[in-house]
Amino acid sequence: MIRRSPTQATGDAAEDRALAFLAGRGLRLVERNVSSRLGEIDLVMRDGDTVVFVEVRSRAHSGYGGAAASVGPAKQRRLRREAQRYLNARFGDRWPACRFDVCAIDGAGIDWIRDAF
Repeated sequence: MIRRSPTQATGDAAEDRALAFLAGRGLRLVERNVSSRLGEIDLVMRDGDTVVFVEVRSRAHSGYGGAAASVGPAKQRRLRREAQRYLNARFGDRWPACRFDVCAIDGAGIDWIRDAF
């Protein structure tokens, strides 16, 4: 069994919550924790024919702008680069429609931001 730090375990639990939330709204899981040296994508899902790259952010409190505010320009660039690598590896030069969503978990609430960037 792989040991996870408390921070990693908290992140895993947040991803589990986001996955259940999105699956309940009709999205289908393709992969979890897709990563390379370029970055990591928490969830890759399908919404019909659209590939959805989901960034999950969790904060115990909404101070400092909350979970959604923590997905800044640098994080968005890393996600885009990793998504491009993923799409090239899976689909070559014929990419399906795709979008970037954020699941921001602040305490007990989940804010699903479709087409976040």
